[in-house]
Amino acid sequence: MKIVIIGDGKIGSTLAEQLSREKHEVTLIDRSGEPLEQSNNQLDVMVVEGDGASHAVQQEAGVDRADLVIACTGADELNLLCCLIAKKLGAGHTIARVRNPNYVEELSLIKDDLGLSMAINPEAMCATEMARVLRISSAIKIDTFSRGQVEILKLPVAEGSVLDGMALMEMGRLKAKVLICAVERGEHEVFIPSGEFRLQAGDHISVVATPVEAIRFFRQTGIARTRVRQCMIIGGGRIAFYLARQLLAAGMDVKIIESDMARCETLSELLPDASIIHGDGTDQQLLLEEGLEHMDAVVSLTGIDEENIIISLYAARTTHAKVITKINRGSYEDIVENLELGSVFYPRRICADNVVRYVRAMQASNAYASMETLCKIAGGKVEALEFSVTKEADYCGVPLQDLNLRDQMLIASITRKGKPITPRGGDSIEVGDSVVVVTTHSGIATLNDIFVKK
Repeated sequence: MKIVIIGDGKIGSTLAEQLSREKHEVTLIDRSGEPLEQSNNQLDVMVVEGDGASHAVQQEAGVDRADLVIACTGADELNLLCCLIAKKLGAGHTIARVRNPNYVEELSLIKDDLGLSMAINPEAMCATEMARVLRISSAIKIDTFSRGQVEILKLPVAEGSVLDGMALMEMGRLKAKVLICAVERGEHEVFIPSGEFRLQAGDHISVVATPVEAIRFFRQTGIARTRVRQCMIIGGGRIAFYLARQLLAAGMDVKIIESDMARCETLSELLPDASIIHGDGTDQQLLLEEGLEHMDAVVSLTGIDEENIIISLYAARTTHAKVITKINRGSYEDIVENLELGSVFYPRRICADNVVRYVRAMQASNAYASMETLCKIAGGKVEALEFSVTKEADYCGVPLQDLNLRDQMLIASITRKGKPITPRGGDSIEVGDSVVVVTTHSGIATLNDIFVKK
């Protein structure tokens, strides 16, 4: 597919990297030649320097022949204008990054008039994932499928846990209907495990379960599932606003510490039920005075990665709270992997995953099963994809044990008529099912892609 990305910032460069890796023809537009030069040297993309809202610049980039145009500059209004012009030029689909909460709420009214296929809000997406993790404090990461009926939860295997040394085929004795779909061991090893695979302390496991079965699994394995009642958010940016709004709606007490007085006043108006504190979130004495030691969760959301890392390290060593850290730079991943930063979120990746899912769904528009969800799990090394089976295919009605799956491929869940099924060899895929597939392969666009080609 031919894809044009307007804006070579954090989101734009991440999208260009992922989409070019999936063999799409990508062209980047930006006003500044410096980031474009870097992208041109590091990525397999074309670059055009100029104003993305310019008719002539868009034509030079081939927008009139583009299957998709993604506008992700730093200005919402500019992104909407770029998409409007691109649609007038003949682009097939358009996606705009829109971050202003006021615009987001009104966008549904004018989306069709703008010819907009999709609006992405990295901050809101990231906040939603953070709120999900805070619902179950033991989990490092939670992804949902089948409209919340199926979850993939990432958990550590503690030393002395009943899971330490257990083979997966022995998990039936726990009396919880769960499936371990991926195991991270050490810094680089990731497994799609078979029944003979034996867990060990230090592993991070990704568990497929319904919310009810997840609770039963926690109970059987002795994993604590404490409810978060008090949450401290350090940094009062957009993610903090979206997160606080969700946590307050869930009945939690929220305290936000922000260094900018004007922003504090704005947050006080937007979030009257939250406690807004004007101060330096890196000041340890201030954090203690504001009750850091008594918090159930601490979320580091300043605009500086280094500050977030320091705050989270301090919180992890001072409290028993659930710690969440926001990191913008992907280059920090190897550094932060072995630090006590709790759950680490990369907003640009979360946003990119949503766009990649949309692109793959475009590719598979005539397939037997449409892609509904795409999530990266196991540190981004494994993909979990949800497909909705829309019409009869060769694999329908065939027992799973008789299907010839590709290697490193696992059918993790089947949801039929609203009822999740933990798949066994005798189960089959039927029309109307929602199917979750876990794989180390990248680029899976249709359910047909998981089978060995005859």
